[in-house]
Amino acid sequence: MVSTSWHPIRHHHALQTRVAATATVRAICNRVFLGLVGVVAALAAVSAPAQESNSVVAVVNADPITRQMLSDATLARYGESVLDNVIINRQLILQACKDGGIEVTQAEVGQEITRLATKFGFSVQDYLKLLQEERDIDPGQYGREIVWPMLALRKLVADQVQPTEEEFNQAFLAQYGEAVKCRMIMVAKEQTARSLHREALADPQAFGNLAKMHSEDESSASVGGLIPPIRRYTGDSRLEEAAFSLKDNEISPVMQLADQWIFLQAVRRIPATTPAPAAMPAIREQINDRIRDQKMRGAAAALFADLQRKANVVKVFGDAELSQKYPGVAAIVNEQSITLAQLAAECVKRHGADVLDGEINRKLLTQALKKADKSVTQADLQQEIERAAKSYGFIRSDGTADLQAWTESVTSDGETTEEIYVKDAVWPSVALKKLVEQRITVTDEDLQRGFESAFGSRVEVLACVLSDQRTAQKVWKMARDNPSEEFFGRLAEQYSIEPVSASNSGKVPPIRKFSGQPTIEREAFALQRGQLSGIIATGDKYIILKCQGRTEPVVSDLSAVKAELVRDLTEKKFAVEMAAEFDRLKESAQIDNFYEAAKEIASTGKQVR
Repeated sequence: MVSTSWHPIRHHHALQTRVAATATVRAICNRVFLGLVGVVAALAAVSAPAQESNSVVAVVNADPITRQMLSDATLARYGESVLDNVIINRQLILQACKDGGIEVTQAEVGQEITRLATKFGFSVQDYLKLLQEERDIDPGQYGREIVWPMLALRKLVADQVQPTEEEFNQAFLAQYGEAVKCRMIMVAKEQTARSLHREALADPQAFGNLAKMHSEDESSASVGGLIPPIRRYTGDSRLEEAAFSLKDNEISPVMQLADQWIFLQAVRRIPATTPAPAAMPAIREQINDRIRDQKMRGAAAALFADLQRKANVVKVFGDAELSQKYPGVAAIVNEQSITLAQLAAECVKRHGADVLDGEINRKLLTQALKKADKSVTQADLQQEIERAAKSYGFIRSDGTADLQAWTESVTSDGETTEEIYVKDAVWPSVALKKLVEQRITVTDEDLQRGFESAFGSRVEVLACVLSDQRTAQKVWKMARDNPSEEFFGRLAEQYSIEPVSASNSGKVPPIRKFSGQPTIEREAFALQRGQLSGIIATGDKYIILKCQGRTEPVVSDLSAVKAELVRDLTEKKFAVEMAAEFDRLKESAQIDNFYEAAKEIASTGKQVR
């Protein structure tokens, strides 16, 4: 069975839709990109050392990471998904092209990218830059994984997509033919539709008001039921026939379309447009292009599905028994082998930079552990897994961690295995904890502050958050002159720029001590019920508080919650120290990332030597 989660038709169409939408709202900065052939060549140069397993891709404090190490790490994390969703499907298209004597050249790929860029009003450089920024697709990947398969499928179905004269005539009428301007009423229930229909027939002049009051299609209801003109061959034929059968102001019968009930009122006929004879060749070509694109999408999708359905695929990667039988092979597709080296190279192309970052970080932690004469044991890993499971609520009735449910959760994305989870998430956490554990102490002062913050009395307030001091002073004066809570709530609704207070008449969560906002805390805890605070300047905001009183402490005996406090405070201190330690390791390290440097050279158009 071949995975269908990657599909060149859907992917290509989605990208075009995204680019078309983005093109109208984003300004694209000028930046020089290579043409597609140059980019592919440069990126090929980046990946060329793949055959040299001992070539170095990064050095961390004089400790090298080889390409083979990166290849193995990337293959372990992404091998299965890349094999299923990219390599096998690409191989199917390659084989179909070979069988049909079809070739897609790099020049053709470059021409198609130029055509698409021009279609959306971009230069090639800006179009590729937009794809990189909006979809995280680099130029080489775009040409290799999206444009090339699309062109190949287009060639494979070329004999099925030529427009007929009837198709042209229908498309011409859809664009230039007569149209009917209509009003529409749409509701979900038939009984409601028929009741409204009787009212409309009794008083056709009231149709617009009926639509405004009762139609469940908000966009048309807001304009009295008016919808875009209905043309032939543009949508549901029943709707078109109903519209064209009406005279002005006449009302159609009730119709069911999908799960909605609708009826129309004709407003007026819009005459057909007759293009100038000199413009017809260009119009014909434009319409035929659109027909070809539409037919191509359907035919190519059907062909691709047929290739997948008929494929004879043996997946070797991940199967220990088959791996022994077929050493060095990742899969066999219609009796043609895909090697592990090919799979690894593809994984590195797609995910190498991210995986290398992880391997660099692992080197840093390994070196730091060795320097501190510390090690991570299996018991340490197990303890961290149990802690994580409990912290996310995966707990059995007896209070122990539900490790099976937790493991299923962290591996539910289909790519993360239990081994990878331990290696990429658990091990780094344990390593950092080992490095900082001697710095972690919970003092009596910590306990007291934590107790007051978590269980102590809190100040209930109304709040109004302003963006500038002048407005804050105006609002504060009005609140002082009218001290009622109701008036303050209305001020918050009108002036507060903070969504919670603005939508809840100033009501915000109670303020607690030691929450990390000392300026606000000091002012709040100094207030008595009914009092108005001064203007509190914090960052670029100005805050006014109205005190509503204080809550009673949740717990009065610290000893009753001491164990819980110690655990929570310890975890918070660990988190702070671990982040600081990791930053320190990164800042003090000598890291040379040759892989990233090579990619940067390729992306900026410099020659890789």
